[in-house]
Amino acid sequence: MSVTADFSKLVVKAYQDKTLAELVDSPVSALTGVSAGDAKLLKEAFNITTVGDLGRSPYFRTAQALVALSAAK
Repeated sequence: MSVTADFSKLVVKAYQDKTLAELVDSPVSALTGVSAGDAKLLKEAFNITTVGDLGRSPYFRTAQALVALSAAK
């Protein structure tokens, strides 16, 4: 199944023409607002180097679930 979406506000310009699979394998610095310094800190603290690592991180998934649950009250 083919999916198309406008990622122009979500990823930096160099990654805007990538496929979803390529974005998942891209460095976290491909995300808008994540600097090279932020990427270094994520690597050091959580061993996160790619967008996929960030999305699959149990720490970030738990935090996201807690936020979603708190908004559902």
